[in-house]
Amino acid sequence: MTLDYSKLDGLIPAVAQDATTREVLMVGFMNEEAFDRTRRTGYATFFSRGRNQLWTKGETSGNRLAVVRLLVDCDADTVILLVNRQGDGNVCHTGERSCFYREIPIETGAPEQGGAA
Repeated sequence: MTLDYSKLDGLIPAVAQDATTREVLMVGFMNEEAFDRTRRTGYATFFSRGRNQLWTKGETSGNRLAVVRLLVDCDADTVILLVNRQGDGNVCHTGERSCFYREIPIETGAPEQGGAA
């Protein structure tokens, strides 16, 4: 399968989810080289937009993400990595289990659940 890297200047979003619980752990970006390295090594590798280089999650902390499955969306421009967490299991650089640990409250007047979109 060919992935479409054309929409974000050669990058695709990559969502890391716990393979057992399906909890979203983090979102990163991959270029073609990061995706290929992930497939070859079995460990999640991303492209750092800030440093303009590849990085393998956990290479310094030991909290690596072992990839169990790779899923691609219908447009072939986003991937989900189903992973097993290694090390202490905390994925976020802040020491949290997931990068999604902060919540923004829904404002009143929001659409009711179950309504038509």
